[in-house]
Amino acid sequence: MSGFSAIRPGTDLPRYARDLLRMHDAVIGGGRSQLAPRDVVARSWTRVLRAGLDPDASNLRDPLPLEEVERRRRASPLQGVIEDLRQVITAVADASALLLVVTDSDGIILWRDGSARVRHHADGLGFTEGAEWTESRVGTNAIGTALAEAAPVQLFSAEHFEQAQHPWYCTASPIHDPRTGDLLGIVDVSGPALTLHPTITALVETGVRLAESQLWRRHEQRLERLRTVAAPLLASTSGPVLLVDDNGWVAHASGISTDRIAVPRNAKTLTVPRLGLCIPEQIGDGWLVRPAGKDTRLRMTLDLSGPPTIEVSGADNDWRSALTSRHSEILQLLHRHGRTGLTAAELSNAVYGDAEHIVTVRAEVSRLRRVLGAVVETKPYRLSDSVELQITGRV
Repeated sequence: MSGFSAIRPGTDLPRYARDLLRMHDAVIGGGRSQLAPRDVVARSWTRVLRAGLDPDASNLRDPLPLEEVERRRRASPLQGVIEDLRQVITAVADASALLLVVTDSDGIILWRDGSARVRHHADGLGFTEGAEWTESRVGTNAIGTALAEAAPVQLFSAEHFEQAQHPWYCTASPIHDPRTGDLLGIVDVSGPALTLHPTITALVETGVRLAESQLWRRHEQRLERLRTVAAPLLASTSGPVLLVDDNGWVAHASGISTDRIAVPRNAKTLTVPRLGLCIPEQIGDGWLVRPAGKDTRLRMTLDLSGPPTIEVSGADNDWRSALTSRHSEILQLLHRHGRTGLTAAELSNAVYGDAEHIVTVRAEVSRLRRVLGAVVETKPYRLSDSVELQITGRV
């Protein structure tokens, strides 16, 4: 069995389905089974049983109203690639009796296409537009388990938690924004269990790769449009300058070579390697980023006399914001360690008492940078040379 496939080539599907059914009844019932569930299935069943779901019932579906489904479709970046997915997958839907399902990152089904006969059976299962197919709602299923595991998942027959889903197979894979890495949703192919073919995993993988490549192509087209809009201003601008989109991807660079910078925020300073302190200027759907000047300093005051607040001034830019206690603690640590800074592991140790929270530390620093602007440098984490931090009201 390769990849995330639930079956091997040549598997006797009817016999394997019967074996899985006996295993499901035994394991879910708290007994023993000669056939053990796959690791991914065992982990999911454990989560679902802890959530208190009933394997003998059709757990709550309660689809969203059509208006909300339409709103989510319009807001989803997958709106622009759904036709590409349909061309790849539903071209064989009628002949192969399968269903293409695409959800958002919440597991809400936004699009569903494929064999009319299979769609009819899916209706009876509540496998419809607007339904939430997470593990906490409908038990172990490829969509919900792929969300929980952050990985592709294929399930066959009684590997599903609910008995009503046993006549099905489902194959799901997360799809990400190639620019940001953010989860956009899940691509799923489902159908009658006894029609499962080993090539279904390859079909889903192909669909995901195509969709993500199309999303990247559309990103490049947006950068080209941004360059066109900004061309007159760029022609009259001298010195180092960057033109970037809302995610920090560089559409044009002069005097500096880089593909991406920290995400610009309105009225928030940021530091750019080799440019120093910069003030982003919004232009169209992007930002013009230029050095604020060699002598420009950013003065920050962390006030701890009450709930933590930060006051920022400099480069004709003054503002104030509340901070969380965690962000205040991180700022104080960075201030204390000066230009030496702290690695992610060292910051994890300082904040949490161990080096096991590196991912959490990185997420917290990322959120802090969204509040302050990109004045916290990385590798190691430290305050930018352009920043003067003063701490007042410290207990």
